[in-house]
Amino acid sequence: MARHGIRDTAWGLAVVIAAAFVLSGCSGKGSPSTTASKAASAAESLASQGSSAAASLASEASSAMASATSEAAHKLDEIKGGVNAKGDARLGTVSTEADGRKSVQVTVSNSTSQSRSYAVQVDFRDHSGKLLDVALVTVDDVAAGASKNATALSHRKLSGDVTADAGRVVRY
Repeated sequence: MARHGIRDTAWGLAVVIAAAFVLSGCSGKGSPSTTASKAASAAESLASQGSSAAASLASEASSAMASATSEAAHKLDEIKGGVNAKGDARLGTVSTEADGRKSVQVTVSNSTSQSRSYAVQVDFRDHSGKLLDVALVTVDDVAAGASKNATALSHRKLSGDVTADAGRVVRY
């Protein structure tokens, strides 16, 4: 694997680890930004060790992605009285912010007879479908029969052709 590929994989690992801590509420010691910084430093350190770290890094990245997905699912599962409402959410077209991060408008439509809130997991992916970033967006107090918008924003600068999809939607 080329050195550039190792560095990209290392940064991908750092983002996945940081996303896992953000989605899990980061109840441990230190702030989420401190944890993300430590994860990025650790990943960069691994990348600087050369190609022998590539296999280990790939394995850790795969494990971290599974962990991040699991943590997001766990966080959404913790919502009391939550139900699957993926059909209630629509995502717009991904756009690029001035700082290079990607954003997408999330629209939820409440077809129930009571005001409801929503938690929407937004998965940002590259042109090949590879997961680049995960954002968790809440849309509070959507009136019965109404729609409401929110904006999902990637946690870091993403380049190239990026798409977004609703990984999971919980209505509560």
